[in-house]
Amino acid sequence: MHAVKLYRSGSAALRSVLPDALLLLIARLAIAAIFFLSGRTKVEGLLTITDGTYELFRSEYALPIVSPEVAAIAATGAEHLFPILLVLGLGTRFAALALIGMTLVIQLFVYPDAWPTHLTWLAILLPLVAHGGGDCALDRLIVRCALI
Repeated sequence: MHAVKLYRSGSAALRSVLPDALLLLIARLAIAAIFFLSGRTKVEGLLTITDGTYELFRSEYALPIVSPEVAAIAATGAEHLFPILLVLGLGTRFAALALIGMTLVIQLFVYPDAWPTHLTWLAILLPLVAHGGGDCALDRLIVRCALI
């Protein structure tokens, strides 16, 4: 019984210094960085998609049904827009779902052997879908203001 009490008190202490708001904020920032930095490799300047990006979508990133040009534009836009929304905590669930969709496309059609990485991304994104952005998100502020 002593071990159970020790475990429970230790868990309570950890929860007090690691509140859900902090964990969700860290998740939002971590996954946003991964996707945003990937998006930045596809552009020059602010949002000019490089010729190399189009070439990647014609060869290595080729998708069934979607043209390489459309896929390059959509992926590059998504890798910029949704991470920004996650950092702000605005439309958190929607942005996380969009990145889950992107992750599944990458897993199924582009890099099927990279499942450990994609599983890690899903482990970060799924709590954001389930719980939203947390107390440190614009979503929460908007809800609070609407209730006043």
